[in-house]
Amino acid sequence: MIDEIIKRELASALSHKLSVKIQINQAERIHGGDINETYRLMTNEGDWFLKLNDAKRFPDMFLREYDGLEELRQANVIAVPKPLAHGVAGNRAFLVTQFLEKGTAAPDFWENFAAAVARMHQTTQSYFGLSGSNYIGSIKQYNTPYVSWPVFYAFNRLMPLAKMAYDKHRMDKAMLDQLEAICKRLPELFPEEPPALLHGDLWSGNFLVGTDGKACIFDPAVYFGHREMELAMTRLFGGFDTRFYYTYQAIRPLAPGWQKRIGLCQLYPLMVHLNLFGGNYYNDVKEVLNGI
Repeated sequence: MIDEIIKRELASALSHKLSVKIQINQAERIHGGDINETYRLMTNEGDWFLKLNDAKRFPDMFLREYDGLEELRQANVIAVPKPLAHGVAGNRAFLVTQFLEKGTAAPDFWENFAAAVARMHQTTQSYFGLSGSNYIGSIKQYNTPYVSWPVFYAFNRLMPLAKMAYDKHRMDKAMLDQLEAICKRLPELFPEEPPALLHGDLWSGNFLVGTDGKACIFDPAVYFGHREMELAMTRLFGGFDTRFYYTYQAIRPLAPGWQKRIGLCQLYPLMVHLNLFGGNYYNDVKEVLNGI
């Protein structure tokens, strides 16, 4: 439960943000998130979804997530929860979005999902990155603009996480040297592609079936990147139905050799997990590095 002080401050902050008097009738805890406290907020204006976290530890996390949701919504190709408000109540940072009701998957759910992601990836810009850094999980994600994907991937993704893991003693010097050597080879490993709008953390835990039977995606780590990153991410932690991949490939075929680059693209999320959780992720990262 949310304590009464936070509830009053949250109601006041939401009233100010939304320019309407908000009364929180009930906050029902929802389990499943690893990083944030999550709730179903029942208010006089309807039910909303609430995330809470430490305002000092992650001062701009929810601002960045709010912006990422807006970026995906502007593409207007796939359902995304509408972000309503973000801010600080007491010592807690908050994000309030539309509450998503779950439905039953339509017979063509996976085909429709793949087509929507393919259309999302057609949204492009002149550089890889984003206007500012954001987060993947609780780890800062750097989005310094580069026109070269290999340079972006090396300097904004792999090397910052390698340094973090090495400093935490979750990566040894031999693995660090191996990763640095691979970063130098990235220009020869990746085919050239225009920057694509990516959800950035698209796995089975970050979508649900909406009431219309179609996919709705949430918890983004948005940036403009190489679209093979997105497809490789979907293959981790259980993967998607094979119909998703067949349909995507039929609509927007990946460059030849994409199968050999799956591990290379999965290095980033695996290193995120190595930094967050340690353990067996060391062996997962090592296996990928040895296979490149």
